[in-house]
Amino acid sequence: MQIGFKKIHPDAKLPTYAHEGDAGMDVYAVENAILYPGKACKIPTGLIAEIPMGYEIQVRPRSGLALNRNITVLNAPGTVDAGYRNEIGIILMYSPDVDSFRIEDGKITADCEHIRKGDRIAQFVVAPVTKCEPIEVTEVSDTERGMGGFGSTGIK
Repeated sequence: MQIGFKKIHPDAKLPTYAHEGDAGMDVYAVENAILYPGKACKIPTGLIAEIPMGYEIQVRPRSGLALNRNITVLNAPGTVDAGYRNEIGIILMYSPDVDSFRIEDGKITADCEHIRKGDRIAQFVVAPVTKCEPIEVTEVSDTERGMGGFGSTGIK
């Protein structure tokens, strides 16, 4: 399968697979950005995708950014629909470790993280879209689990 990407920024790069067999393609930032603790930031990619009908691009975090720098895709997985024809932006958020907070002038602060132009900021995973027909029913069937949820099976 091929997906067309239009570069709308001179520094835009096509997404790339790092290794044979990878599910996700790395996607790159086209601008520098500062990630403030706990604040969402949309990072431009400089790309518009032409996704075939029946497919989506899922935007997922990069594990190295999450583990090493506490940076994640806020709405993970984000969805780029087949009909969308505007620049793809990646919503990132930085969540600093508790030990990085400090008090300065009576205010709690923490360092920011920086995204540099050309950084790999997320992954694109191409996935088929399964459609359903929502219908209203008056009853649903019983299951072994039933209404159990939100920790009902315990921690261990």
